[in-house]
Amino acid sequence: MTKEMKYPLPAYNTRREQLIMPEYGRTIQDMVNVALQIEDREERNRCASYIVSVMARMQNENASRPDFQHRLWNHLAKMSHYKLDVDYPVDIVPEEQALAHPAPLPYPMKRIQRKHYGYLVEQMLDFITKEEDAQTRMDMTTVVANQMRQDLYSWNRDSLDEDLILQDILRYTRGKGRLPQAFRFAPIVQPEVQYASGKNRKKK
Repeated sequence: MTKEMKYPLPAYNTRREQLIMPEYGRTIQDMVNVALQIEDREERNRCASYIVSVMARMQNENASRPDFQHRLWNHLAKMSHYKLDVDYPVDIVPEEQALAHPAPLPYPMKRIQRKHYGYLVEQMLDFITKEEDAQTRMDMTTVVANQMRQDLYSWNRDSLDEDLILQDILRYTRGKGRLPQAFRFAPIVQPEVQYASGKNRKKK
């Protein structure tokens, strides 16, 4: 049989109240909680000033920032759930504004017919169909054709098919994207190998 424990084990942090600002630690949060219980306003003000001074020492690397003190006092207000009634030396951001979540940014959903070419290539091909000058269309088609070959190679080199690229150009441009008779695809540009560390590079 096991002996009964006389003293309870200390609670794990996962069982404690979640910290509002973990970067200050639980001790600062406990000090804020104590300040909330102080009834005398003058003493509560002194306690708040002391807490901010300790927070400043913990964030010493940011002391050169012009808004340093302003941030600390706002952090104090936040850790007290905006219930600490003291004479704040700076303007405190209202709770509704501080806790408000920014509106989600709209994600541009573009319909792409051939994902291996990408949206920009398709836009360039569409622009070719609207170009009136025949020579300009041919010059642009030459550039786009080489880019399409490079994109297809990067996507899956085993599926590289130059005849398919030429067919796609005609289909995208509705027959307006013509290439010169002597056109030849440019060589594939091989991506450079990037080393994670300078130790792997050979010294010259």
